[in-house]
Amino acid sequence: MSPSSPGRYVDGTVGAGGHARGILEACAPDGELLGFDLDPQALALARETLAPFGQRAHLTQASYTTLPTALAKLGWDTVDGILLDLGLSSMQLDTPERGFSFQHDAPLDMRFGPQNPVTAASLVNGLSEDDLADLLYRYGEESNGRRVARAIIRARPLQTTRQLASAIEAILPRKGRVHPATQTFQALRIAVNEELAAVAEVLPKAVAALRSGGRLAVISFHSLEDRIVKDFFREQSRDLVNPPYEPIYEVERKAIIKEITRKPILPSEQEVEENPRARSAKLRVTEKL
Repeated sequence: MSPSSPGRYVDGTVGAGGHARGILEACAPDGELLGFDLDPQALALARETLAPFGQRAHLTQASYTTLPTALAKLGWDTVDGILLDLGLSSMQLDTPERGFSFQHDAPLDMRFGPQNPVTAASLVNGLSEDDLADLLYRYGEESNGRRVARAIIRARPLQTTRQLASAIEAILPRKGRVHPATQTFQALRIAVNEELAAVAEVLPKAVAALRSGGRLAVISFHSLEDRIVKDFFREQSRDLVNPPYEPIYEVERKAIIKEITRKPILPSEQEVEENPRARSAKLRVTEKL
């Protein structure tokens, strides 16, 4: 992102403030940052982390999909860089009562923010077998979605993470170190928080908010997210010009962005060794033309 003073930057998933701190340090002394997060616990930590930067840090409890409104409130017409670190944070995963992990017994919650009326329990106990199987296949790429859905229906009501994990473990064998409930938990979390829809919604808003030469960096952690980002970057980096013999595009236009990374940046072996959760991360970067 090459932050510099007096640039304006956005961290769409501020979490505990690690990336935001790095950006604010790099754009000192006059650069500013707007940070979004739905999670009030994360924002409390981010405020502590970013307190030394004073008025240069602006934090809001909201989805990054509200980017245009938040920028207007600050009076920012454009920004110099935007970072999106998708998915759930390590902090959320390591807080048992949030219900994201089957390593601890906790209520089936999985919400990024408390204002969301949908929980994992409401989906697990309320969906039909067909809808549940479709959800598991679409968001968890679970090839055994039908069997898992049937097992969940039989075990209802399910109120805790351990109850759900046990119901799945009873019908699916473990694949090496990967727990058989992993894909189901991913699917439920994505569905509860409408993650893929949010990613698809924010990307054009982010590009529109960038100044010419500004950069958008996106870190994804599974193929469903990465595919949305990759396809959007590819489409927006092409000229849409109709051939003379037959119109293909309703509106012709020049490319809007250029891809800085045609292939994603992956973590090094050393980084994965130090932080195993980074193993599936993919970073893609694009620049506004």
